[in-house]
Amino acid sequence: MANESRPCPCDIGDRFDYGGRGQEVQVEHIKAYVCKPPASTDKAVIVIHDIFGWQLPNTRYMADMLAANGYIAICPDFYVGQEAWKPSNDWGSFDDWLKTRNAAKIDKEVDVILKYLSERCGAKKIGVIGFCWGGAAVQHLMLKNPHLKTGVSLYGVIRFFEDRSSLLHPTFFIFAEKDDYIPLEQVTVLEQKLKQNCNVDYQVKIYPGQTHGFVHRKREDINPQDKPYIEEGKKDMINWLNKYL
Repeated sequence: MANESRPCPCDIGDRFDYGGRGQEVQVEHIKAYVCKPPASTDKAVIVIHDIFGWQLPNTRYMADMLAANGYIAICPDFYVGQEAWKPSNDWGSFDDWLKTRNAAKIDKEVDVILKYLSERCGAKKIGVIGFCWGGAAVQHLMLKNPHLKTGVSLYGVIRFFEDRSSLLHPTFFIFAEKDDYIPLEQVTVLEQKLKQNCNVDYQVKIYPGQTHGFVHRKREDINPQDKPYIEEGKKDMINWLNKYL
């Protein structure tokens, strides 16, 4: 697997060949992808994309899955028009690129989306999920945003907020055992800090044998033994949202 040797594991596996069931909308200064369930609901989930941006078919697939489970799902462009990362980009420039896309500086956009979900979609209970960069953003929001009920961080980059663990809302953390980008030592430290400082429900779960992005990225070399963990990750995410929304 040639792409497994690249400096960042975020592009391991293929994009889904997927068009999406939802629609693109303009919410004030933000473009977003929205998918609604067949029946009306007051429950919604904000989906925070990874470095490949809000138009990645994999992420839209996950938003549609949330809608199929009864949630209004919205995936905004949290880069607000700035280009998402492309696998063809020079990984040597990745750190400089990342400096202009701070996972802690999305509060203005989140407030706009919360207003849209409340006023235009009738949402009263709102949660958030995110992948990689977006997983770190979920942790940020769980530390400070009073309007969200719960969050699921999927392989969120721990080092962005490793010194902060006093969560306001129940949060589920999904990690992969063989994630080269998020060492298990970091996961252990996160667990220790949560145990010391967190007064709300949380769970940290490591999925055996899996690599970065396993829940939402189609792996070119997907093995039959991986599939149960991929399905388990999706099911765990839905079950957590069902519990707290």
